[in-house]
Amino acid sequence: MIFSLNGKGLLRSENRACGSVPITILLDLARIHDWRPVLLHYSNSGDIAGDRARVVGYAAIAFFGDPSMQINRQTTINEEQGQALVKLARSAIEDAFRQKSHGYQMPECLKDEVLNARRGTFVTIKKNGRLRGCIGNISGDYSVIEGVRRNAMNAAFRDYRFSPLTEEELKDIQIEVSILTAPEQLSYNGPGELIKKLRPGKDGVIIRKGEAGATFLPQVWEQLPEPEDFLSRLCMKAGLGMDAWRGPGLNVMTYQVQYFEEE
Repeated sequence: MIFSLNGKGLLRSENRACGSVPITILLDLARIHDWRPVLLHYSNSGDIAGDRARVVGYAAIAFFGDPSMQINRQTTINEEQGQALVKLARSAIEDAFRQKSHGYQMPECLKDEVLNARRGTFVTIKKNGRLRGCIGNISGDYSVIEGVRRNAMNAAFRDYRFSPLTEEELKDIQIEVSILTAPEQLSYNGPGELIKKLRPGKDGVIIRKGEAGATFLPQVWEQLPEPEDFLSRLCMKAGLGMDAWRGPGLNVMTYQVQYFEEE
């Protein structure tokens, strides 16, 4: 459980680890900061006393940061900018009902050069806590600002799973903006290794097989915390069999996001 960063599982299981709560806190921090556990040494009391009928185990585990995520943090978007992007998304939707711009004043924080970079973005709309629309682009076709504007409109009015948003619903919706890192190929040998390489709560996942493809944002791990369930539902979203991830020919890529919700 430590090596899968499953702190909740550690608390739920009937283990006798000393310090389960602080270990769980450490595992939560590891997920947040993208630390990976590495076993340095393991031994038990039987190695010294010779009696292995009942033993106490001792493990030394080090946590190391992921250098690629350190690079991504160099271009992160701060909270002020994130909240401004959420307001920009809402403004774009409101303007559609007015059929003209109400003159949203671009705040100074959105004039940062990092927001002119071409990156993938998603806009998610929820109504009373339930999904009402979610559209985005994985590749960096647009700047962050332009992508948020476009995807706000698409999520509100062009998500085929839902009817177009109405003006009466504006007061009941919550908007979330996600900014994506560039997807990276995930190499693996077999379903077992795929499960081990995925990082629940951190990785957004893209799957492709033939003409079929789909993605789940990292936030979806909150509803599907088990990798097996996550992958099965993602395969179904792509129009594949729910066990397609267990077979050959599946291309998998991962990415990370920063996301911001309306305050």
